[in-house]
Amino acid sequence: MKIKTKLNLGVGLLFIMIIILSLVAAFYIFSIKKDTENILKANYNTLEYSRNMLLSLDEINGNEEKAVIIFETNITKQIANITEAGEDKATYNLQKNFDLLKDSRTDETLKSQIRQDIFKIMKLNMNAIKEKSDIAKHTAETANFWIAVTGTLCFLIAFNLLVNLPNNIANPIKELTDSIKQIANKNYSQRVHFMNHNEFGDLAKSFNTMAEKLQEYNNSNLYKLSFEKKRLETLINNMHDPIIGLDNQGLILFANDEALKIIGLKSEDVMGKLVTTLALTNDLMKSLVIKDLSNEKQKSLPMKIFADGKESYFEKETINITIKPTGEDQIIDIGNVIILRNITVFKELDFAKTNFIATVSHELKTPISSIKLSLQLLEKAETGNINEDQKQLIESIKDDSQRLLKITGELLELSQLETGNIKLNMENSNPYEIMNYAAEAVKVQAEQKQIELVVETDQNLPDIKADSEKTAWVLINFLTNAITYSTENSTIIVKVINENHQVVFQVIDTGKGIDTRYKTKIFDKYFQVPGSQKSGTGLGLAISKEFIEAQNGIIGVESELGLGSTFYFKLPSNVH
Repeated sequence: MKIKTKLNLGVGLLFIMIIILSLVAAFYIFSIKKDTENILKANYNTLEYSRNMLLSLDEINGNEEKAVIIFETNITKQIANITEAGEDKATYNLQKNFDLLKDSRTDETLKSQIRQDIFKIMKLNMNAIKEKSDIAKHTAETANFWIAVTGTLCFLIAFNLLVNLPNNIANPIKELTDSIKQIANKNYSQRVHFMNHNEFGDLAKSFNTMAEKLQEYNNSNLYKLSFEKKRLETLINNMHDPIIGLDNQGLILFANDEALKIIGLKSEDVMGKLVTTLALTNDLMKSLVIKDLSNEKQKSLPMKIFADGKESYFEKETINITIKPTGEDQIIDIGNVIILRNITVFKELDFAKTNFIATVSHELKTPISSIKLSLQLLEKAETGNINEDQKQLIESIKDDSQRLLKITGELLELSQLETGNIKLNMENSNPYEIMNYAAEAVKVQAEQKQIELVVETDQNLPDIKADSEKTAWVLINFLTNAITYSTENSTIIVKVINENHQVVFQVIDTGKGIDTRYKTKIFDKYFQVPGSQKSGTGLGLAISKEFIEAQNGIIGVESELGLGSTFYFKLPSNVH
């Protein structure tokens, strides 16, 4: 429990008990006062009136008017002060007899009767005084009891605070004072060992953290730290990749020579400046710090920067630097390091590869087309009769030619994509026409494996803004793959539906499906599912992805191993 809570509870309880004691004392003092005032008012005054009436009664003889007036005055006061049971009857009898005495003032019998009435009134009030005195005594005894109980509780609480509070406060302070003296004497291994869950426990934890840091600092070698700092700066400056270090407030801590070279600024113009301030006047710095969260694809593209007298390509990598301070539990963020990896050499090789593939593919298409034309001539009856072996050989050559032609076509499409030369003919396209064209294109291939193509479409599908040729190419690729990986006498479903202002094309097969491990890689270039028949280049789906995303569409696959696959793409409709 916290010391503050203990103090609040102890002192607060003592304060409440003192208030209760005061209230109890005040209550019983008021009660006793009320009882005594009641005796004085109700009974003592009656005795006084009775005494005056007795004295005046003895003086009533003949024409003594003064004694009569005194008696009348006191009996009137007595009538107004009737308080006890039976007192009213005696008083009114007294009044009656006195009225008779006024007419016969020498009648001793009446005087004797009046004295008896007065004595009766006095007796009633004397008894009442005794009863009320007993009540006041009982009230006083009760007051003594409760005041004693409350006072005892106040004493116990105060005694407990007196005994425990000084030790609870003084002992930790004494131990902390001794530890501070040890720290002052450079004994940094000193620790405070009270770890209660109160303010002193928090103070001890902070003190031990301070002592640990002081010990760490005392054991460190400042020369060694300075040497290591210079060595690290030299290492960073000699790296070929531009590197910029920022603190958690965006202040530039360091920038190596390569970074300064491509930024075009001097060290003194950069160090200690806010990166956001530099971004206002330096386009490269602006491109390094601005995060375009709305376009993840653009973020992954390499940065093209003029460096080393030519256009160079860099990949930006931001590394978040965190540390766990000594003696603390939480990890804190101390800044970021921006690294620009120079990939110019790899980019040049990639360009060379792409150009080579494009050139080779283009050169191969002509002889392959000639081979196909020659095969068509051989199959004509005018050319001459051929036997079964020759026919099988021609069919084999035809299949290989078709496969080579498909591969070269995909390689050409890929080279266009990689060089950014892809041209889209965006126009209002009818989804029914695209679907029918694709289904007709693979009809013969499906019939050869006795596969049924089932077409399911929504009615009144809206047009889409798309390149119908490229879109049909993607759908044909989906259907060709479905036919390839489906068994004979199976069914492939082609669905075209309207969903949330998008037209969705789906190709559903009942093949062996795709393992979950490979679904994220299925659209990567050159990737083919392990164990599948290697009938292509692994480029079809990668090209399909590029075609659909270039039209602001979405492409994907849903598949369970052994339950078939559903390849789909979505394109925005013209109806909003």
